[in-house]
Amino acid sequence: MSTRTVLHEADITRALTRIAHEILESNRGPDGLVLLGIPSRGVPLAERIAALIERVSGTVVPVGQLDVTMYRDDLSRHPTRTPRPTSIPSGGIDGRTVVLVDDVLFSGRSIRAALDAIGDIGRPAAVRLAILVDRGHRELPIRPDFVGKNLPSARSERVNVSVSEVDGLDEVSIRAEAE
Repeated sequence: MSTRTVLHEADITRALTRIAHEILESNRGPDGLVLLGIPSRGVPLAERIAALIERVSGTVVPVGQLDVTMYRDDLSRHPTRTPRPTSIPSGGIDGRTVVLVDDVLFSGRSIRAALDAIGDIGRPAAVRLAILVDRGHRELPIRPDFVGKNLPSARSERVNVSVSEVDGLDEVSIRAEAE
């Protein structure tokens, strides 16, 4: 199995910076934004995007985390990880623009689960999706609003995102899986 690195630290920083600017432009500023990262790597990515938005706009954007484990519709086919706590910023999400942040968009099932979880928490004005890597192969009609990198890949490949907060380094790699 061969592994190749497709994004390095500088590439990830550049992609997140572009996403932060696109979020601000789309929302016409930072007002009413809430970022919710999907564990595990979506959370530090959301925190980085919020820091970039603050640097540009001077406004602190609330960040939380949304665990979708128990909302997934494929739990019987895939081993689950231990659920993590969901933490919603103190202002809540009602009437706000929620930006879901995740590392890789593949089938769309995690995002469908996130939409179900959001529905149990409140009623945002709008929900947007920011993804570091969109690899295609959607099983559901889900499309990201903000994409760091479109990375076409074979179903037999695995896209791995590493972030320094979790893994000690920043990179995106593709590994060919044995079929």
